[in-house]
Amino acid sequence: MKVPADAKTNITDTVSAAARPGMVYLIGAGPGDPELMTVKGLRYLRSADVVLYDRLINPALLQEARPEATLIYVGKGPGCHTMAQDEINTILVSQAQQGLTVARLKGGDPFVFGRGGEEALALVEAHIPYEIIPGITSAIAVPAYAGIPVTHRDYTTSFTVVTGHKGRSASPTVNWEALAALDGTLVVLMGVKALPDVTQRLIAGGMDPTTPAAVIQEGTTPQQRVVTAPLAEIAAKAAAADFSTPALTVIGSVVSVGEALAWYQQSQIASEG
Repeated sequence: MKVPADAKTNITDTVSAAARPGMVYLIGAGPGDPELMTVKGLRYLRSADVVLYDRLINPALLQEARPEATLIYVGKGPGCHTMAQDEINTILVSQAQQGLTVARLKGGDPFVFGRGGEEALALVEAHIPYEIIPGITSAIAVPAYAGIPVTHRDYTTSFTVVTGHKGRSASPTVNWEALAALDGTLVVLMGVKALPDVTQRLIAGGMDPTTPAAVIQEGTTPQQRVVTAPLAEIAAKAAAADFSTPALTVIGSVVSVGEALAWYQQSQIASEG
């Protein structure tokens, strides 16, 4: 039986589509305020067949996904991981191998303590095409919403971002004593429980105990809270205020301008009034 020419084309197209891997977009969703997500990230989120999303993304962003898209929660919290990173990597690869467009939605930026590098390497090893969509990192945006510029030419021209948590101890991968000697702003992510140990090690390394510091919880959202105190007192003050994750700590002279530039708190008060 003779197969029509157009049927041959359709069969070829079907086979090619089935054999062709899909695409994975590693997307930074920003720090909390859904309007801080990039236009490009939003465009790819809206086009995805599958969305793997983290704990810290704003749930409102999931409403931007296609109604027929599959949503998979892969969030990690302190001491509570929905699934291991290897399993997340496997899902990304397997979904793309089915020819699907996958959006991996991460809080902040994929490459700032977001394990985006690990996931990208897994995709490379599996020969899956991918694209990185940078996001606004909380390390910059959250202090900005608290009125704290991480750099200011009258105070400092550099800033350092580190991860702070390892249970209740300061991250052993960070040389806190060396950081104490730097003349710049220090932004500590994910380190609320470890803050007493972090501050003690910085002071032991020579940092002035009176250095201004701030802890910001749920930054860039309506639930944002801020406490400030000298370095030697900030851990106790944050604990007294019952601060918990997600939160970050800013240490440095730039914190002292935060009260004058607290635009977001003032706008929240005005909207409530």
